[in-house]
Amino acid sequence: MSSMHVKKGDTVKILSGKDKGKTGEILRSIPQRQRVVVEKCNMVKKAMRPTQQNPQGGITTVEAPLHVSNVMLVCPNCKEATRTSKRVNEQGKKVRVCKKCGKDIDK
Repeated sequence: MSSMHVKKGDTVKILSGKDKGKTGEILRSIPQRQRVVVEKCNMVKKAMRPTQQNPQGGITTVEAPLHVSNVMLVCPNCKEATRTSKRVNEQGKKVRVCKKCGKDIDK
């Protein structure tokens, strides 16, 4: 299983699908299935059964997972969608590096 190029909390741009061009933050990542859930993107309707938290039940809209290949990381420094590389910093920690501006993405 390969590691994913994005993680929870990253801002990403959607590359394909019905929400192409939108940006949002990753709410959840599912590395086993190579999928991520992006806030307010890929919204689907879901029938909810009545529960104690939701006694009414009914139809709600929720974010569905997207494949990780359909999103691209937005660099927090240059604010552009970019590819990343990895390098080891001075503390010996592996960090992601923006291919456009060359600055570290991870702190």
